[in-house]
Amino acid sequence: MTPTITNSTIPNSFRNAPDEHGHFGQFGGRYVAETLMPLILDLEREYRAAKQDPAFQAQFDDLLEHYVGRPSPLYFAPRLTEELAKGAAPGMGAQVWFKRDELNHTGAHKINNCVGQILLAMRMGKTRIIAETGAGQHGVATATVCARFGLPCVIYMGATDVERQAPNVFRMKLLGAQVVPVQVGAKTLKDAMNEALRDWVANVHDTFYIIGTAAGPHPYPELVRDFQSVIGREARAQMLSRTGRLPDLLVAAIGGGSNAIGLFHPFLDDPTVKMLGVEAAGHGLDKEHAASLAGGRPGILHGNKTYLLQDDDGQIVEGHSISAGLDYPGIGPEHAWLKERGRVEYTSVTDREALDAFQLLCQTEGIIPALEPSHAIAAVKKIAPTLPADTILLANLCGRGDKDIFTVADHLGVTL
Repeated sequence: MTPTITNSTIPNSFRNAPDEHGHFGQFGGRYVAETLMPLILDLEREYRAAKQDPAFQAQFDDLLEHYVGRPSPLYFAPRLTEELAKGAAPGMGAQVWFKRDELNHTGAHKINNCVGQILLAMRMGKTRIIAETGAGQHGVATATVCARFGLPCVIYMGATDVERQAPNVFRMKLLGAQVVPVQVGAKTLKDAMNEALRDWVANVHDTFYIIGTAAGPHPYPELVRDFQSVIGREARAQMLSRTGRLPDLLVAAIGGGSNAIGLFHPFLDDPTVKMLGVEAAGHGLDKEHAASLAGGRPGILHGNKTYLLQDDDGQIVEGHSISAGLDYPGIGPEHAWLKERGRVEYTSVTDREALDAFQLLCQTEGIIPALEPSHAIAAVKKIAPTLPADTILLANLCGRGDKDIFTVADHLGVTL
């Protein structure tokens, strides 16, 4: 589908959200145990102070450049562009570009946020770090920054994800992290986040929770977004330098939504730039999936109000995706708000479509993507042939595929 955003849908500014209580319209907020409220308020105060502190920003920028390896490249994909234009009408077939955040240290966008949050943790005098992870990339990034700064960390990971993301589990252990398999529920990301929250409530005095996506209680959706917005700021400057204009369409995969909001946010007030978020349709929207915007409704989970997959009694329905990073049954509250306001359009692609896109990028550009951005590539595959040839389509390549080769091989029936 092609996004249909028009200039008339754009108010004075989308970039002023959230309000002082952490709400993006009706979404967001902080719905947490009383035990956590003082810590949440302390975190917000420290975050506001850090944003105004040139020394904090200088340390963050220095680490992004010299440790993470930013700026990540902006890459025009000539063979993919040519392949997708085959069979299109004359004059059609958009230019496909990638923001290559899979080239960051640790192989994904997650490290941007982890660097920012561990600097906040140290400002607050916290001496122990916890995190949740699904695909393992956030766990690896958290373990990485903890090793860099000499802090112990515990990573909660669903037992199902531990099995299907074995390379990342080993990486976390090599980095010195304690990986705790979660054996309840569907044994995936939602359950890992539940266990991390329980740990946090029990250890508020010394523990900092590095949340991996733009969700959770305020101020997490805002601060994660701000740390990840380096993606969009770089892409904006790079695109102007390379082409002399802004992209026409941004595309990014969405689980909780941190890589997408990181790309989208610096462009939200540019009326000519359309945006498309891509959820995981799993086996299909009428079957098992993780597309909370397409198949969910507003509710409260993990400290914030947003769109959730729920049954008729309001109980959370387990999400499904071939990608361990996209099977969360909710979405970040800012995405819920942007959907309701019409600023960003959202679609979904199936496991099968993501697998096909995974192989397509491998064979046309020599890039092995993670299964998460393979969902975005699948959407690009559908959209690019329908757009004029002078259209610039920019997708976020948020993770590399080393971690997924065993999953892909299994689904393709290949014996390694």
